[in-house]
Amino acid sequence: MSETGERDSICRLAKSLFDRGLTIGSSGNISVRLDDGWLMTPTGSSMGNLDPNEISKLDLNGKLISGKSPTKESFLHIAMYDERPDSGAVVHLHSTHSVAVSCLAGIDKKNVLPPITAYYVMKIGKLPLVPYFPPGDINLAKAVKEMASNHHAVLLANHGPVVAGKTLEDAVYAIEELEETARLFLLLRNMKTQYLNEKQVKTLEELYPN
Repeated sequence: MSETGERDSICRLAKSLFDRGLTIGSSGNISVRLDDGWLMTPTGSSMGNLDPNEISKLDLNGKLISGKSPTKESFLHIAMYDERPDSGAVVHLHSTHSVAVSCLAGIDKKNVLPPITAYYVMKIGKLPLVPYFPPGDINLAKAVKEMASNHHAVLLANHGPVVAGKTLEDAVYAIEELEETARLFLLLRNMKTQYLNEKQVKTLEELYPN
């Protein structure tokens, strides 16, 4: 896809996420890998009304070469790309149910959500919890980078999910599945629940490796 096409896709999918309440205000950010760098949503922008001509373009060193200043969490995106060379896009949201789960005490930090549905296993797999750091803290990128080689999706404590995908559509669909699973998890808390068993999960992991 051309750079113009990628810019249009970022705006279209960002608006879809915003319109459905998956991110609010000026929260959340999206990036797409290019041959000569990255496109990223600008800092302080609403995903509901992005201008494709104002999207930030960074070179391979992370330096801004056109557009508005990029999201202050650009280093978070680049950390994911560094560890996942096959990834073509990264999406980060402050989606309500995922953030709620990230605030719970006593969750499994190595794998936050249980295998409630097959599609969650197929699109996310295992979801580790990244310790809390203030937004924009470079140590957050370092913590994400430590996990990114083994996980294309992570959950930032008291913050929200970050998901990488081969394409922007892949990343968006995966983060939507994560949010829906977080919602189900919260609905099912304190209820006797039948999750997928180890054999079922292993079969899905073999058929649909992340």
